[in-house]
Amino acid sequence: MLIAGDIGGTKTNLGIYSRKRGARKPIVEKTFPSRHYESLEAIVEEFLESESVAVDYAAFGIAGPVIGSQVKTTNLPWMVSEENIIKKLKVKRARLINDLEAVAYSVLLLQEDDLITLNKGEAVEAGTVGVIAPGTGLGEAFLTCEKSCYSAHASEGGHADFAPTSEIEINLLKYMSKKYDHVSYERVCSGMAIPDIYQFLRDAGGYGEEPGWLAEELSRVEDATPVIVREALIEEESCKLCAAAIDIFVSVLGAEAGNLALKVMATGGLYVGGGIPPRIITFLEKPLFLRAFKNKGRYSDLMERIPIHVITNPKAALMGAAFYGLEAGQ
Repeated sequence: MLIAGDIGGTKTNLGIYSRKRGARKPIVEKTFPSRHYESLEAIVEEFLESESVAVDYAAFGIAGPVIGSQVKTTNLPWMVSEENIIKKLKVKRARLINDLEAVAYSVLLLQEDDLITLNKGEAVEAGTVGVIAPGTGLGEAFLTCEKSCYSAHASEGGHADFAPTSEIEINLLKYMSKKYDHVSYERVCSGMAIPDIYQFLRDAGGYGEEPGWLAEELSRVEDATPVIVREALIEEESCKLCAAAIDIFVSVLGAEAGNLALKVMATGGLYVGGGIPPRIITFLEKPLFLRAFKNKGRYSDLMERIPIHVITNPKAALMGAAFYGLEAGQ
């Protein structure tokens, strides 16, 4: 029996798996609010006690760089190690991988109804596959094929320097530079970034006045991102500021997805995961995303041929961690 988990800054998804049922069919699964717990082990122990189940192995996809079988989580105050998990949970083996590495492994299991295609392209057999995922932060990873077998590789490319591609993005960079010592792609292309983009546009002017009712609602909520996304998706455009903020988010995401595709030569395709893309499909299907993705000068023709898919299965990272625990991480 395997316990697998997708450990993010906002929530932790856990599931129990068996080799017979496979990574797509957990025996039981449950979601926990990550910030309500002092450690990963505390969440796992509560889960196992509530389900009255014993496990033999553990595999967790976790947000942060895994170095030497341990990781300091990026958006949580946790230090997690395979050694401590084995000791606390009394399992035979524990494996930690980056959360985007887990999403990358899920690509090997995804089915047609788990995806929305933005660009059909022409996938090259055994070509490298790129994965980018804006959620609480911005994750990146890729898959390479050797002897008909794909392996996933982690990356922290989301923390690379943000490179603006338009005048408004240049002004956004200047605005963000006053707030943060380092402006990475994650700072302008993640759930945590959307309120900053909104405030930049509000302060810059030219996108209409902020409605009083919206200002009041934003002042009351702990996380403004869902509110901004909600208002952006209303067809009547009750708030042009919200729609403009998501447009910038989508343009930056398209450009960085294209950067990743170029850097790893993702001729096998580019997959967009994370919690935000499935919620803003109507924005991603506009010309803006693909235009930013393909805008690579002399390599625009190459970009045109790269398939692009949005992962709509919310448990993709959990599925990938389970697959790694059952198959790839032996």
